[in-house]
This record gives sequence, structure tokens and C-alpha cells, in this order.
Amino acid sequence: MIKILLRLILSQFKIFFREPGVVFWSFGFPLLMAWILGIAFANKGNALHIVAVVDESPDAIYSLPEWLLEKTGADSTKYSTESGLDWQVGENNGEQARFRFKSMNEDDATRALKRGKISLWLMGNPAAGIKYHFDPDNTESSLTFLLLERVFSVQSSTKPHSEIRPITMTGSRYIDFLIPGLMAMSIMNACLWGIGWSLIDLRIKKLLRRMVATPLRKPIFLLSHGLNRMILSAAELLLLYGFAYYYFGIIIQGSLWALLLVFLSGYSAFAGIAVLISCRAQNTHSGNGLINFVSLPMFVLSGIFFSYHNFPDWVTPYVEVLPLTMLANSLRGIITEGIGLYDVILPSIGLVGIGCVCFALGLRFFYWH
Repeated sequence: MIKILLRLILSQFKIFFREPGVVFWSFGFPLLMAWILGIAFANKGNALHIVAVVDESPDAIYSLPEWLLEKTGADSTKYSTESGLDWQVGENNGEQARFRFKSMNEDDATRALKRGKISLWLMGNPAAGIKYHFDPDNTESSLTFLLLERVFSVQSSTKPHSEIRPITMTGSRYIDFLIPGLMAMSIMNACLWGIGWSLIDLRIKKLLRRMVATPLRKPIFLLSHGLNRMILSAAELLLLYGFAYYYFGIIIQGSLWALLLVFLSGYSAFAGIAVLISCRAQNTHSGNGLINFVSLPMFVLSGIFFSYHNFPDWVTPYVEVLPLTMLANSLRGIITEGIGLYDVILPSIGLVGIGCVCFALGLRFFYWH
């Protein structure tokens, strides 16, 4: 009995390790996700906090004020206006507080805060009082404020007067950042699972074989799946936005035509990717693996729940060309910033291009059985 049991266990091990995709998703993928999330969130006490400094004087030029340069011990000629001024301060417990100050006007600072590029923005000076502008419900912004207050107090003989100005304008809350990201993720899932997995399931059940004997052409068959899911995806987005509108008061500030263009281009991109994923998958393991391999990294990297600017600077250019990043950024721009049709033309062209290339490849290698 024991010998039979051991042989059965051994046979199950052989079946398991025979599928490289299963091995990867069991052992490799958790390590990959831990590494990616670790880059973004590990050692947050030593994270870089990006702060915008707004000069409220009418004749201000875009450079950091003298009082800040004095506190940081920096020379006005030794920092770049574009990259900002880095300041690292040692704490009593041995930890380091790292800040990067960038000079902006009020409109640019508000826009950067909406996009998650900065944690907060401030104006004023220690003598007259420093005014901090941020969303108190945002944990990252609140942490940055507390750290700045502490290091400014240490650097001064007297505690500087400070004032918190909660950001209440439309589009500046975390929920305003989250909802467009969820809409982008909904479009991606509707395509990858609604189209990709549907085609894979038909192939697994041998139902695609019956299509070979009919005069039905592959482009028409695949297009029917895409249009069906597009209607359902539009209904899902309307439901999600309706809930966000009535419960959270989120209003679309930009052009509805721009929103329609972004939806169609984003859907085209992920529909093409779904066709490419499903063109040859033969079983549930490979089908699930391929869909997760495409969707989960973008789900983590593309800034759905948190800004992708949490990642190191060298990662950002690669993240910004991901389809989900382009889609989420465009939706956020329309909903929270009020951008128009002209502003979304380039990302829409990029998304449509990705969709066309992937659809052409998927059509070329598509197997009916």
C-alpha cells in the first residue's frame, strides 16, 4: 500500500513539473511580484518624497527660494531646475529622510499632485508661515508632511509656523485617482478574459473545429467576439462611473468625445492582445498562464492603485509605454484634469497601433483546433 502511494505521489510530481507554465506560476511568479512590489514599497522610511515648492510672489521665477536653499545647504548654481534639489537628512534613530524639491507654479503643482508625481506642494517661508497643500486622506502625503515638519523644526532654532491647506478641488482626492484606473483595468480584463479566455475555452472544448467546415472567415469570427465584449465592457464602465458619480461625486471634466476615443483605442489594444494570446493556447494551464503573464505585471506596474512614480526613475520610461499605463493616464487626464480631444490623440494612436499589430499576428497564427 505504501509503495503504491509513493508511486502515485511521484507520478503527480512528474505531471506537475512536465508543465513549465505551471512551475513558473507556482514558484517563479510569486518571487517576481515580491521583487516588483518590494522595489515600490520596501523601506518606505527611506523612500524619496517629491515636493513641489510654489513661489507666491508675482515676479517669481521658477527657482527654489533662498530660505530652502539655506536650510538644505545647497548652492543655487548647483541644482537643476528640471530634476530638482535632492536633500537627505539623518534622523535620530539612524534612518534617512530623503526629499526632492521642485519649483513649480500653482497650476503645475496641482496637476502633478493629481497625477501622483508629487506628495504635496508648499508655499510661504518659515518666518511668515509655510502652507502645505495635500489630501490628508492620502497616507503618502501625510507622511511627507510629518517628515518635513520634523526636519524643518530640527534645522531651525524656533519651530516654524505651518498651516495645512487640505486639497478639496475636484479631481485631487485619492478616489479621483483610483476610479479611472479601475475603469482602465476593467477594459483590460474584459478583453483578456472575455475575448482571450473565451476563444481558448472554445478550442479546449473542440468547438472551434466545427467552424473549419463552414465558410466563416477568421476575421469575421474574431470580430464578432470583439464587438460583443465591447458592448458589455461599455455597460460595465457606465455602471462603474454611475456608482462613482452618485456615491463619490466624481464628474467627467474633460471632453466626452475624448473619452469615447480613449475607450475605443484602449479596447482595440487589449482586444488585439487577447487575440494574440489565444491564437495557440491548447489547455487551461497555458491559457491562464498567458493571460496572467500579460495582465498581472501591468496590474502592478501601471499605477492602478498607486502611482507608478513610486518605482525608481529608471523604470518609469518603460512603465509609461505599457498599454494599461497609457489607457489609465488618458482616462485620468480626461476625468480629473479636463483635457480635450487633441491631448489624447497620441496615446490613442499608440494604443490602436499596439492593437493592430497584435491582432495581425494573432490572425496569422490562429489555430482552429
